[in-house]
Amino acid sequence: MVDFAVSDEQEELRRSVRRFLADKSPSSEVRRLMATDEGYDPAVWTQMAEQLGLPGLAIPEELGGSGYTYVELAVVFEEAGAALLCSPLFATVGLAANALLSSDDDAAMKEYLPQIAAGELTATLAFTEDSGDWSAADTSTTATPAGDGWTLDGHKSFVVDGATAGLILVIANAPDGLSLFAVDRDAAGVERAALPTMDQTRKQARLTFAGTPARLIGTAGAGAGILARTSSLGCAALAAEATGGAQRCMDMAVDYAKARIQFGRPIGSFQAIKHKCSDMLVEVESARSAAYFAASEAADNSPDLATAASLAKAYCTDAFFHTAAENIQVHGGIGFTWEHDAHLYFKRAKSSQLMLGDPASHREFIAQQIGI
Repeated sequence: MVDFAVSDEQEELRRSVRRFLADKSPSSEVRRLMATDEGYDPAVWTQMAEQLGLPGLAIPEELGGSGYTYVELAVVFEEAGAALLCSPLFATVGLAANALLSSDDDAAMKEYLPQIAAGELTATLAFTEDSGDWSAADTSTTATPAGDGWTLDGHKSFVVDGATAGLILVIANAPDGLSLFAVDRDAAGVERAALPTMDQTRKQARLTFAGTPARLIGTAGAGAGILARTSSLGCAALAAEATGGAQRCMDMAVDYAKARIQFGRPIGSFQAIKHKCSDMLVEVESARSAAYFAASEAADNSPDLATAASLAKAYCTDAFFHTAAENIQVHGGIGFTWEHDAHLYFKRAKSSQLMLGDPASHREFIAQQIGI
């Protein structure tokens, strides 16, 4: 049985992260960073590592991390989602670090993970191409043996923080099948182009490789398995992040419903607004249960992780999108303006729905897993 009770240590972690983000990621800073090419503040990223140890929270101690579980990491992602944190956290920790841990490549883990945990290295995972298929089933990027190493040719699209990452982990077709490769920041033959995105708080890029030197991570032909596990862990992180965003949208709507006076009374006293707020509460609490169930399955290395993560990804991102939309409706005309933050959460919610597979694809996967 999964215990969803929050420990004192986890609650203290939440308070610490919340205080830090209230100072470092207010709305004004989110808006400033989303207008920059980098999309994040390197100084804040360093502080996240040095003061709170967030990049290495769930990395084993022998690899430079703190050795906590995915449940603690979910707490961090939930708070990051609530604050719309602009940082390499999801790409570096939710994707790249998980891919390295899933590769069982001791040499690569010992080289890269301590740097990630220390905040010295940002990273990302590049596996989606122009079709937008997050399963990498249509991968056309190729890896060719070259001397003691490999070279990559092809391109990747929708790479989160792909324009700034110091380490790029690439899924490519090798003679033995899909495999994972590491490409350094300054490798020859790499071109990075930022993509215009609806959600400006999370940068994406298109990467092109032309005879690019690369290092095999793990075993040749093991890329599909590495990607499957990494995608599940990434979905669990996104689910927690979406829960935090949904909570913030509900809080914004409820606060406004209490303060906005219409016809001589707070609009929250009207039945239609009560229904909206009640529905949001049900969705947020259900999303939190789903997100922490997936995080618990990840922490326990459960064989049911893939199903739990897909369930959480589908439900939590849908809940986030619905609460973000209802938040705009509760605010009325002001909710549609650029100056109000409601649209920032709405755009993040939509991008989170689509990232790592839309809810429909995850529900189809669950149906297949349970034999429907």
